[in-house]
Amino acid sequence: MKDIASFTIDHTKLLPGVYVSRKDSIGSETLTTFDLRFTRPNIEPALENAPIHAIEHLGATFLRNDSKWADKIIYFGPMGCRTGFYLILAGNYESKDIIELLKKMCDFINDFKGPIPGATAKGCGNYQDMNLETAQFHIKHWKDMLDTIDDKHMGYPGE
Repeated sequence: MKDIASFTIDHTKLLPGVYVSRKDSIGSETLTTFDLRFTRPNIEPALENAPIHAIEHLGATFLRNDSKWADKIIYFGPMGCRTGFYLILAGNYESKDIIELLKKMCDFINDFKGPIPGATAKGCGNYQDMNLETAQFHIKHWKDMLDTIDDKHMGYPGE
């Protein structure tokens, strides 16, 4: 059985960043999947479930309401390894194309106060497992990287 593409990336050299994970064609449409890597795999601790869950709710809310990008957002959610998130967009994009969008998402999450959208028994299957303060800690750290992002944080090792 062949390894899937994401298992062939050298995770021992992967840095926090914004990477094009894959591009898929569905009919005439291209879908671009981004690897939004928050931590260095197997070196830095993985993110905890509660802040990941808060980032997922807040990030998805922001992205699906952004006036420029809302109709291009297909999916935003966490990686199983808990080192980041996947963002799938309708269209053919490169990492540099979404940096400003991601900075705005980080600002939205960092500035957020109040009840997390969808964090109710009616709106979520595990609504009590969220931590806004720790989510904001992780987002601030990741936004610092975005503010000075360079090519080594936008291309997989070996590309």
